[in-house]
This record gives sequence, structure tokens and C-alpha cells, in this order.
Amino acid sequence: MSLSVILQQMGVICILVAIGIGLEKKGVVDRLTSKQLSAIVVDVCNPALILASILGGDITATHKDLLIAAALGVGLYAVLVTLGFVMPHILRVAPDKRRFYNLMTVYTNTGFLGIPVARAVLPANSIIYVIVVNVFYSLLFYTHGLAILGPGPAAKQSENESADSPSPAPAKKRSVLRNVINPGTVMALFALAVFWFDLSLPPILSNTVQYVGNATVFLSMALLGVNIARSNIVKHIGDARIWAYIVLRMVMLPVGIALALHAFSFDPAATLGVCLMAAVPIGNLPMIQAEKIGEDTSILSSAIAVTTAVSMITITAIVAVLSAWLM
Repeated sequence: MSLSVILQQMGVICILVAIGIGLEKKGVVDRLTSKQLSAIVVDVCNPALILASILGGDITATHKDLLIAAALGVGLYAVLVTLGFVMPHILRVAPDKRRFYNLMTVYTNTGFLGIPVARAVLPANSIIYVIVVNVFYSLLFYTHGLAILGPGPAAKQSENESADSPSPAPAKKRSVLRNVINPGTVMALFALAVFWFDLSLPPILSNTVQYVGNATVFLSMALLGVNIARSNIVKHIGDARIWAYIVLRMVMLPVGIALALHAFSFDPAATLGVCLMAAVPIGNLPMIQAEKIGEDTSILSSAIAVTTAVSMITITAIVAVLSAWLM
């Protein structure tokens, strides 16, 4: 894909984000509406986009490429999990806040933002690597991510009250498997099975999937604009730690990955797919989970807002430069 096409596509995405900002400023999208639309995007449209990307017929990747994608996914998250423990020390984060920066480092917006952007600006074969990374994301967050975040103040208080009670009630434990099995993960695994076994769906189903998936880019980008408009970016944009995070995590890491993969002669589609996944901003899932357990999410919410806004520039620059270099 040429540099001009990439810049044009990212320009379109920026316009869609601007539409979302305008809708929020006009009061067209309130908090209830954005919450409901987010659920539609996450549980319906994004999974459909994953399958639509496979059914589109433009992918020429092989079974070997899928196995390479799995290996790269394991390697990427091995690096990220390690970096998650190192980054808070590099940024000199207070000990009680380090777990938040750990989660911010590992769990970025690979699905809500990453999949639509990949579909818009990357070669067709790159989507295999994007899908595999998202599968590992889901598997890892509900195991490693929840362990890093901890039970939260509400659960700790409940445990203390139960301990003081003469007959403590048994604590209910949420099934990790139930969290991992969500529409995104299920559809990603199904899409990979469709690719592996070269399956085809009846036209009525494949066309439906295409129509639903096509709605993802506009809805997800507009919702990002809504969230940016609601966030007090001006208040947090001067935070030196967030800017250090952006430079280290969203710029230097993807560039370093690109250099490493190029040195080992990986396919450009693989390099671009993995690097985009490394360049996306902080995801919402850590903040949502932190809110559920009663944590103060001010660090996460401000970092999400700033990195999302800045990512429109950093992703465009990284994808454009790497595409011009690799393709």
C-alpha cells in the first residue's frame, strides 16, 4: 500500500473521530447511548469484522503464516508482560500505582481500535496477525491481567467482614473461562478455523457478516471521538509520565519490533500487523475492570484519553514510514 493511500485512510479515520467529537459536543450521543453503542461494537460489529476480513477473499496467507502468527503473538506478549513489570520502574511510578502502568503497558486497544485500523490501512494478509494477537489478548487479560489488578478494595473489605463474621459465607468466584469465552474470542477462533480449513458460508450469511462488519469502522472511531471529547485532555496533557509512556511504548517499542522482525526476514505483512498492535493506545478493558472492583481509575482514564488522541498521529507516522520501508 502506497504512502499516499495510508495517509488518506488515516485522514478518513481522523475525520470519523472528529464526527464523534462533534456528536458529543452537540449532545447527540449521551453516556447511555455511547455505552449501548460500545456494547454493539464490541459484541456484534467487531466480531463480524474479524470474520468478514477472512471471508473477503483477499488473504493469500498460508497455514505456515498462521503458525508464524501464533509464534509472534506469544513472543509479543512475552515481551509486553516483561515490559509491564519494568516500565513502572523506568517511569518512577509510586509503588501503589505500578500495577496500573503494568496493565497500561500490556493491554492496549488491539481490538476496538486495532482491528478497524488494520482493516483500513494494512495489507490483507496482516489481518491474520491482528486476529491472533487479539486472541492472546483475551486469553491473557482474564488470567494475568486480573491477577495483576488484584481483588480491589471492595473485595478486601468483604473478605475482612466475612472473617469477622461467626459463620462466613463462601466467596463466589467468577469463572475465568466464562470471561475468556466472549463474542470477540469466539469469533476470532471461528475465523481462524474458517481460514485453516478453507470453509465458506452461504451467501446470505457471508453478506450479512460483511454488512455488520462494515459498520465497525465508523461506529468505533466515532465512539473514540465521543470519549476524547468527554475527557479533560487539557488537564492531563502536561503529565510527563504519560508522554514518556507514549515515546517508549507507542513509538520506540513498535519501531524496535519492526527492526527485529526485518532483521530476521519476516514477511512485511507480519511486521506491519504486529507493529500496529504494538502501536495502538491504551485499551479500555483495564479501566472497566478496575471500576468494577472499586479502584480509583483516574490514572487509567486520563492516560487512555491522551494516548488515544496522540495515537492518531503516532500510528499514522509509524504505519506510513514502515510501509514505505518494507513494501
